[in-house]
Amino acid sequence: MTEVTDNFDDIRPYNDAEVPAAVQRIIADPEFIRAVIRFRFGSASSWLSAVAAPLLTWYLRRKWSGFQTVESVQRYVSRYLDNTLKRTTQGVTCSGLAALNPNQAYLFVSNHRDIAMDPALVNWCLHQHGFTTARIAIGDNLLKKTCVTELMKLNKSFIVKRSAKGPREMLKALGQLSGYIRHSLDTNNHIWIAQKEGRAKDGNDLTDPAILKMFYIAGKQQQLAFPDYMASLQIVPVCLSYEFDPCDLAKAQELYQRQTEGNYQKAEFEDIQSIVQGIVGEKGRVHVHFGAVIQNAEDLASPETMAAAIDREIYQGYQLYPANYLAANQTDAVDANDSTVEQFKRRLAAVPEQIRPVLCQMYANPLLNAARSKEQH
Repeated sequence: MTEVTDNFDDIRPYNDAEVPAAVQRIIADPEFIRAVIRFRFGSASSWLSAVAAPLLTWYLRRKWSGFQTVESVQRYVSRYLDNTLKRTTQGVTCSGLAALNPNQAYLFVSNHRDIAMDPALVNWCLHQHGFTTARIAIGDNLLKKTCVTELMKLNKSFIVKRSAKGPREMLKALGQLSGYIRHSLDTNNHIWIAQKEGRAKDGNDLTDPAILKMFYIAGKQQQLAFPDYMASLQIVPVCLSYEFDPCDLAKAQELYQRQTEGNYQKAEFEDIQSIVQGIVGEKGRVHVHFGAVIQNAEDLASPETMAAAIDREIYQGYQLYPANYLAANQTDAVDANDSTVEQFKRRLAAVPEQIRPVLCQMYANPLLNAARSKEQH
């Protein structure tokens, strides 16, 4: 059934009726074809492009012509993700979903370590356990290429307008986003959104109360009290734990530069490179924990108390690995026979010496936050 979504047309994902035309636009986009060839063949792509481009276009028209619905696209993505996880992880585990109702729509608020893999893994776990997949919030800063926007909207992504200019436009954009999240939940669609803007590059997962204030805009317009409205959203904290971060060196270099020079200038295609590296890079063991619905009256009292409650669920949901203990210099807590001990040591040895403390802190922070959370509660 097609939803009535006129108020959200410029941010919502594609519906089934829009899928075939969107697929054809992607295949006909020369920039997309060049990007696929460059990714597949690397430095050889420049001289291969003239031959490979028409062949790839022909292949994609044949392969993708069957995409008629969003579900058919997601089935294809799921097969690709299955193969990717087999190549780049030593297994993905999941906990907490048994306590949730597959027939209830939830607002999943997640820690954020990887641009593409975080929501992909949440959806993979949902799918594996008989839940429908979530709609994914994605910043418009990542949608500078038309083909990327098309691909994201085909895969249930909706747009967060981070680039809105001026207070009035920003408030309008936030109101529209808040309304769309409410509309999605009311039509029984899960939502995935990161706990704050941008990845937690230092390993400190902190919920920004501003995200929760944005959720409440739709409730405020209905003159509903903050605790009542936020309880109705069925907010579930989600904690993703990667044994190894494929982008750890790049993150550490950025943090080191900010510490030593006071600023960092992102390269033009850095976000795209991070997305690719996050997908194809080695991740070791991965765990996804779905926490309890935030429904305690004290936790719902304000954006700040809610943020603290989400953080607490995330800290308590960490799966801690030898790398976390080694980075925190807690070697006695590590099984010396675990094969990943040497793997992390080799990883650390390959990092420039001045950056090693930054990278270690990144891996140690989840362990330290988990310990502090247990002490406080």
